[in-house]
Amino acid sequence: MLNITKNKEGTTLAILLEGDLDRTTALDLETAVITDLDGITDLMIDLDKLEYISSAGLRAFVKFRKLMDKQGTMRIINIRGAVKEILDLSGLAGFLTGLEKNVT
Repeated sequence: MLNITKNKEGTTLAILLEGDLDRTTALDLETAVITDLDGITDLMIDLDKLEYISSAGLRAFVKFRKLMDKQGTMRIINIRGAVKEILDLSGLAGFLTGLEKNVT
């Protein structure tokens, strides 16, 4: 299960993820984020409460990054534990904007 909390203020969209980001929930996340990207120049995804991420979740992040490259920036913050390990092992840490600076 994945809880997605969105907070849109002006041109910033903040997303807080809680739970597991897997094949099924990645589709829900894509729908939730993409429907709100019009006019957004700053996308922030907070992974503080994310417990697991699958390859489908990683693909969603790559998709968001490519979309945001055309209209602004994307930041992923508060990466911890197993999620941090998966992002590091996948080799995507360098591709996702701001990742290295915000890993705790």
